[in-house]
Amino acid sequence: MYLALISLGAAFGGGAGLFISRPAYRLAVAAGESWRTQCPQGHVITGPAAGWVGFARCAGGGQPAQVAGARDRSCGYGRGRVVAPVVTGLTCALLPAVAGARPELAVWILLAPFLVLLGLVDAVVHRLPDMLTLPIAGVTVALLGAAALLPGHQGNWIASVEGSLALAALYFAMFLINPSGMGFGDVKLALTVGALLGWYGWPILFLGTLVTFACGALFATGLLVTRRATRRSAMAFGPFMLLGALAGVLFGAWTV
Repeated sequence: MYLALISLGAAFGGGAGLFISRPAYRLAVAAGESWRTQCPQGHVITGPAAGWVGFARCAGGGQPAQVAGARDRSCGYGRGRVVAPVVTGLTCALLPAVAGARPELAVWILLAPFLVLLGLVDAVVHRLPDMLTLPIAGVTVALLGAAALLPGHQGNWIASVEGSLALAALYFAMFLINPSGMGFGDVKLALTVGALLGWYGWPILFLGTLVTFACGALFATGLLVTRRATRRSAMAFGPFMLLGALAGVLFGAWTV
């Protein structure tokens, strides 16, 4: 049963990851710009759900734009087509390996592909789209509420809601203090991260937040030391928030 859960989690995550690169590419635009409607080689993006659903490789449909040196056989949606399945598959395998068969495990695994998608977009363009952050926050709280009604759960839904609001309030305060250092998208993502961490209690919320800022500080220091950035350079913080959420959830599941 234990190995079966890990295998199923890895298969689901890897499979779902194959579909992440396309929406990640479409959403990876600067604020104020329209979502992408053409692949890197200039083909009009087509497919199910108005082209939002599909594999990482372009089907070559529609009229190609005039792109110098365009080659249909190399047409795809960027490096995320390799990163997304690997990261999502590993995450969805690690979660059951630590948490075991609990009702909340289904919530973690279902959310993983969408959170990886958010992390990829933020890493590329430093943007966390509202069309994902706000619905995911609501879905997270609702799914955890459903998990709390099932036997065998190991968390607390009330603490999850409180953690969501508390972490969002913290990030909102930091946004007000330094808008150039903390984006409002991070504030909205904090609703989801706080709910995930708060499920296992306030100590886990504190731990996950500590991991987030520690990883962010280490990464920023590395960029400064290698002179790949300056003190004024912008940095995507969403991936570190998600890393902190994963660390907190894993530790919480392991210790409860």
